[in-house]
Amino acid sequence: MAQNVASAPGPQMRQGPAFQSPPDGRHLHSPGHRHTYGALDLGTNNCRLLIARPNDGSFTVIDAFSRIVRLGDGLSQTGRLSDDAMDRAVGALSICADKLRRRNVSLARSVATEACRRAANGRKFIERVRDETGIVLEIIEPGEEARLAMLGCHKLLEPGDGPALIFDIGGGSTELVLIDQVDGTPKIRSWWSAPWGVVSLTESEGREALEGEDRVRAYRRMRERVRRSFDQFEAMLPGDRDGIRLLGTSGTVTTLASVHLALPSYDRRAVDGLHVPIDAMRSVSTMIAEMTFSERAALPCIGADRADLVVAGCAILEAIIEIWPATKLGVADRGIREGILRSLMAKDGYLL
Repeated sequence: MAQNVASAPGPQMRQGPAFQSPPDGRHLHSPGHRHTYGALDLGTNNCRLLIARPNDGSFTVIDAFSRIVRLGDGLSQTGRLSDDAMDRAVGALSICADKLRRRNVSLARSVATEACRRAANGRKFIERVRDETGIVLEIIEPGEEARLAMLGCHKLLEPGDGPALIFDIGGGSTELVLIDQVDGTPKIRSWWSAPWGVVSLTESEGREALEGEDRVRAYRRMRERVRRSFDQFEAMLPGDRDGIRLLGTSGTVTTLASVHLALPSYDRRAVDGLHVPIDAMRSVSTMIAEMTFSERAALPCIGADRADLVVAGCAILEAIIEIWPATKLGVADRGIREGILRSLMAKDGYLL
């Protein structure tokens, strides 16, 4: 559901949705006008926004926002979004709403994923967001989430003719998409959504177990739990895996790539589009899994904000490598938001 936001009222106005498209789908601006587009992704762990304009077959980002909100904290135990988590998310979304207005965004799409899909009060939370910020969140299904992630990052795949697996490790779920490419155009052969993301998998094992003396055994249990959830998808994978390629989009892969490069601080330019030997990624993953919380937090590209969840991300990554043993892992610091932007712009006739 694309949303017209060119003349949105302020968050204090509650007479209805502020960011909606006209009934006939038209934009407010005349044909040929270079629109400003917005893409918002509210996940189980993060709230992310991109605002961009088309530019010579691609797009130029003019504003962005990202904040860890941990919307799904405690969801696996209670089945509900907690008041504190919802407050954090609404605070971040209020900033996004202000950016959408100030940048005069003419068309936006705002999506919510696994936490809102799973929570018993997910719909109530969507209503609260609409009332307090004017943003109309669309709870998308796993298949659409997988499609958008693929669309946003497939251009970073290594050249080749073999099948490719693209994955997105989220907070509450992991999406895997098997694709073929014909003349550079991706075609989805199959996809899978596993109910394990960095938040849900961490909570399934318990933070105490992951920080205790038997944390390596706890890590192995998590990895096996994820591996079993891939069994049905693995049966759909091709037997002939010559020339296979692997590309990941998530905080897990960008964080591990940063550790691999020993970056003093995160640098998107160094990470986005990087291809790391699988053995090197596996070594980094194993090293992180064996560290204590304080040791992980001391790594500059992990820090305290990610130190508790990155171990689960490593377990998911290793399970993916096991079912799809490519020689290199492509790293993408792009995904759902970029997929939304490309979809919106393509509908307006921009070739991306």
